[in-house]
Amino acid sequence: MSLDGFIAGPGHTMDWIFEHLTSATFPEVMAATGAMLIGRGTYEVGKRMSDENGGYDGGAQFVLTHRPPDDPDPDVTFLTCDIEEAVATARRAAGDKNLEILGADVAAQCLRRGLVDEILVYVLPVLLGDGVRFTPPGLDPIDLELFSTIQSGGVTMLRFHVRK
Repeated sequence: MSLDGFIAGPGHTMDWIFEHLTSATFPEVMAATGAMLIGRGTYEVGKRMSDENGGYDGGAQFVLTHRPPDDPDPDVTFLTCDIEEAVATARRAAGDKNLEILGADVAAQCLRRGLVDEILVYVLPVLLGDGVRFTPPGLDPIDLELFSTIQSGGVTMLRFHVRK
């Protein structure tokens, strides 16, 4: 996330992230990840980025969408169910590892339904000025408890427990 709270720039650009962050920056996160749940928009952006910056290596990938592709990637499971079923499916695939949720819309749906235990934020040393906010408007207040702060170069990783 940029210092001014954006997870993507104008036009959903995310190339600025790889100027500061790679999977090698915090390898313990990928090692602890058993599956990933993302929305279709984030999947499309991530697919373009992985072609340029190397692929995802954090376990099974699930994409929650209303419009599955005609020619789906065989390494990705496209889900057309509700958010609770999508999270349950991805958690089963993650086994005893973490389920990582990416994308503002899918993450907000999970937060609204109390399906998130922990929030991990990478704060990057950049101001974007505009773009996709970390959380969309209309999200109710959620109490968090900071339990870890780690810095690697100019990137700070913050980890919070969601108080329920």
